[in-house]
Amino acid sequence: MTAPYSVCVYCGSRAGADPAFLTAAEDLGLSIAHKGWRLVYGAGDVGIMGAVAASAAKAGGETLGVIPAHLVSVEAPRGVGGPRIVTETMHERKKVMFMNADAVIVLPGGAGSLDEFFEVLTWRQLGLHDKPVVLINVADYWRPLIDLVQHVVDKGFADPSLMGHFRVEPTVALALAHLRKDQIG
Repeated sequence: MTAPYSVCVYCGSRAGADPAFLTAAEDLGLSIAHKGWRLVYGAGDVGIMGAVAASAAKAGGETLGVIPAHLVSVEAPRGVGGPRIVTETMHERKKVMFMNADAVIVLPGGAGSLDEFFEVLTWRQLGLHDKPVVLINVADYWRPLIDLVQHVVDKGFADPSLMGHFRVEPTVALALAHLRKDQIG
């Protein structure tokens, strides 16, 4: 049996200030489930992370949660089934999530989401993977980040090809259409 196409979603453990963030998270979970893909996520039931997972699970989607032991009592999902991997560290969590996915999508989030994005971007820049990395720029949330990465290129600290190692899409539908077109035909 072939494993389903798996999408790792990095995002906030808070809901954020704009209701559009939660809406996009719910839409992403639902859309992943409807495509028959598997959601790989941080195994929390909080913030937009929880919204993505709850939406996918409610739609009958397959999920894989990955959570470090120190967060189990704080973030562990109570309403989302599916397998869960408990890691020793945050670093191990990121690695396990990434290794169990065919693509990465980043929704709005905080410092942890930035860390996750930059790690997979760096790995791609170094040629360690060729998985698609997509920022969903909900309500233009990621504009400062996109500008910062361009600034790094403009100031000579990265090759212009860095901008091509990730894609920016304004909506869930466009992000998933990119994955469907480029990754699974």
